Amino acid sequence: MDKFEIKADFTKYKSVFLEQNAKLNLISKNDEKYLFEKHIYDSLAIKMFFEKYKISSGNILDIGCGGGFPCVPMSIEFPEFHITGIDSIRKKINAINEMKSALELNNLDTICDRVENLKGQKFDIITSRAVADLGKICEYALPLLKKDGYFVAYKSKKALEEIENAKKTLEKHRAKICEIITYNLPLDEVYERNLIIVSY
Repeated sequence: MDKFEIKADFTKYKSVFLEQNAKLNLISKNDEKYLFEKHIYDSLAIKMFFEKYKISSGNILDIGCGGGFPCVPMSIEFPEFHITGIDSIRKKINAINEMKSALELNNLDTICDRVENLKGQKFDIITSRAVADLGKICEYALPLLKKDGYFVAYKSKKALEEIENAKKTLEKHRAKICEIITYNLPLDEVYERNLIIVSY
């Protein structure tokens, strides 16, 4: 399962994102050419998880949302979800807020803070893309996950290696790997990506 259909039109988003990127260098200039293939498409790969697990709504926390991946593309494509992006870097949160305003994304909120300071909230789904190794990010994510929720970690082809290194952390939190959903980005070369699905 490595293909999925994208419903939303990302034309305006691309323009708004590139405007912010010119000021803040959220992604490299070279990556701008592959904004859809490397960043938007990758962000929306979570659709394979939603479809497979029959999930159609809920609260999502995106840890270390950075330049807005995956939280902004997700909020455009999946208006039925409420998404919160958290990052400790103010200029990145400001950029996401600018995009939110320009695109009128009423289902997206942001928090400028370190995720370990987020207390007393629980989420149905937690995502993280390009933040830290699986063991470390599980330490942040799992305490914030509802009992029947899922943590979805976006990882490279080294997913199995990261899972091996995260075993002690998973045991500590009594969590398990449900599966790995593998897919390729729509590029000429083979660019393998993985969604590691974690739950209690």
